[in-house]
Amino acid sequence: MLSVHIVCVGKMKEKFYIGAADEYIKRLSAYCKLTITELQEEKLPPNPSQGQIDAALVKEGQAIRARIPSGAHMVAMCVEGKLHSSEQLAALVQNCEVNSAKHLVFLIGGSFGLDPALKQECRVRLSMSPMTFPHHLARVMLLEQIYRAFKINEGSAYHK
Repeated sequence: MLSVHIVCVGKMKEKFYIGAADEYIKRLSAYCKLTITELQEEKLPPNPSQGQIDAALVKEGQAIRARIPSGAHMVAMCVEGKLHSSEQLAALVQNCEVNSAKHLVFLIGGSFGLDPALKQECRVRLSMSPMTFPHHLARVMLLEQIYRAFKINEGSAYHK
C-alpha cells in the first residue's frame, strides 16, 4: 500500500476545514497509508522584508526536509507549478504505485509559500489554480483530489 504524506506549514484551526479534512482522511484509509504533518510557521513581523521572508522560508524548508522519508516522490504545491487535471494526478499516483514508490509526499508551504531550493528538489511542482486559496482550504482540496485519484484508478463512478 502506498504511503501518502502531506507536510504542511501551519496548523488547521477552523472546525469546518477540520471536518472536511477528516472526511477525506477517513475515505483515504481504504486506499493508502496517509500521514499529515503540520509544522509551525516561522514568526515574522507585520511587514517583513524580503530578506526576513527568505530566511523564514529556509528555516521552514529545513523543518520540512526533516519530515520527508528517504527516496520519496516529492510534489511541491505552488502557484507557479503546472496545472494538472484530476486524471493526470491519478496517473501520477498510479505511476508511484506501479513503480513501487513507497512514499508520495505533497508539500504545502505557509503564507509565503515554499523555500525555492526545496521546490527545485521536487519531481513535480503542482498548481491547483492561478487563483489564491487559504492554505487550509488548499489542504482539503488536495485531500479530495488525492481521494478522487484513487477512485479514478479503481474505475469508480465517484469521478463522474
